[in-house]
Amino acid sequence: MDRIETLEERIAHLTRAVEDLSDVVARQTAEIDQLTRLTRLLAEREAEREADGDAPAANQRPPHW
Repeated sequence: MDRIETLEERIAHLTRAVEDLSDVVARQTAEIDQLTRLTRLLAEREAEREADGDAPAANQRPPHW
């Protein structure tokens, strides 16, 4: 193999690796966005519960106290 063919082969492999990594980043971005929305929703629900005076069981004394 001459030098140009070797370089072309390397470029092809690197291009494929960059495309694969780009796909991974795109999937991770979508998942992070989804998890961010879910976290925001759960935080809003918890804030509403606290505002209504419905403390979670972990913050209440057991009935035998």
